[in-house]
Amino acid sequence: MPANREKLETLFSRYQNRQWVHPDPLEFLYLYNEERDREIVGLIASSLAYGRVAQILKSVSVVLEQMGTSPRDFLLSSTDAMLQETFAGFKHRFTAAEDLIDLLRGVRDVCRRFGSLHNCFMKGHGDQQETVYEPLCFLVNELLKSGKNTANTLLPLPERGSACKRLHLFLRWVVRNDAVDPGGWHGVSPSKLIVPLDTHMHRIGARLGMTERRQGNLKTAMEITDAFRRFAPEDPVKYDFVLTRLGIRNDCDPGDLF
Repeated sequence: MPANREKLETLFSRYQNRQWVHPDPLEFLYLYNEERDREIVGLIASSLAYGRVAQILKSVSVVLEQMGTSPRDFLLSSTDAMLQETFAGFKHRFTAAEDLIDLLRGVRDVCRRFGSLHNCFMKGHGDQQETVYEPLCFLVNELLKSGKNTANTLLPLPERGSACKRLHLFLRWVVRNDAVDPGGWHGVSPSKLIVPLDTHMHRIGARLGMTERRQGNLKTAMEITDAFRRFAPEDPVKYDFVLTRLGIRNDCDPGDLF
């Protein structure tokens, strides 16, 4: 079935507002006014965004409750021993405490070296780049320097060809700025974003005739992104939120699209 821009725009107009966000880890970002706190919350929330949504929300809450009103201040004042003590025993599906601590240690050290996650990302960013792929690789590798320097359950390596759905979800949240996505990362064009590809989005892309690929990897994510770019070249990920509503909310009808 060929994609229909009119139907996509109708869905966008209907669902692209905050009343449709819950249940979604994105809602945690709305609790933080400071951009440098919000980007940290966004990376934590998106990194844990796999499995049942109720468990995702619970796990993110557990982490953020320990970090107080300013996750940035908490991390910058923390030692490795403090992180080990605070998050010992944490578990979220395949993610154990050590993976979470590695992520938080990486965020802390990147913020110390670069000032923020945004600044680090921009060190790898160039105007000539067509997508966020290269600066994302740079950011992830900087985050991994403080841990085992290898991918874990929370930080996949983009250069291995993974779709890196959760990392691209994070970038959608912090780059786009509208009624749903809070943005804050200036200097990065939404036109460079890549669709956060999971099973649900892969299925939608296939039904809309955007891909025939069976593997949900980076190549498939790029193919579906390119298809959406034909409708919205300045913002190819604009429909991601509304399309995911069809998969996680019972009051959204997939028949509105197909």
